[in-house]
Amino acid sequence: MAKRGPARTRADDTATHQTTDRHWRTRFIDYLAISSNVTRSAEYAGIDVSRAYRLRRADPDFARQWQVALAEGYSHLEMEVLRRLREGDFKTGDGEKFDFANAIRLLAAHRDSAANGQSRERDVSAEEVRASIDSKIEEIRRRMVKAKPGEPQA
Repeated sequence: MAKRGPARTRADDTATHQTTDRHWRTRFIDYLAISSNVTRSAEYAGIDVSRAYRLRRADPDFARQWQVALAEGYSHLEMEVLRRLREGDFKTGDGEKFDFANAIRLLAAHRDSAANGQSRERDVSAEEVRASIDSKIEEIRRRMVKAKPGEPQA
């Protein structure tokens, strides 16, 4: 017969669960800041995506971290699009054409949530951040109109 360890108490279970939660939360938020993708971030953290959404509804601090991470991911995408336009980098790593139109649609679609996250992080109004984002999106559009494949931008 196998030996059993000491009896576990509810406090033990809660402590273990909280430790695990802290680790998956950190992994989730870190990956969200890189990818801006909730589903992929949940996979990376080893959880079901519904768990992340439930916690976001229940925990205001986690919801705030989520928004800040999305804003950071938004900035990464914005900078990647600008870098590609400045350097004339029109191909992806596998040689496919970079989809600037889709990138701009994503930037525009998530402008408000990014503005809210950035305003919390920088302590400025969401309106100021939205104006800054609008300006950057318009600059990306202008560069796209001027860009021709194979010609680097000035």
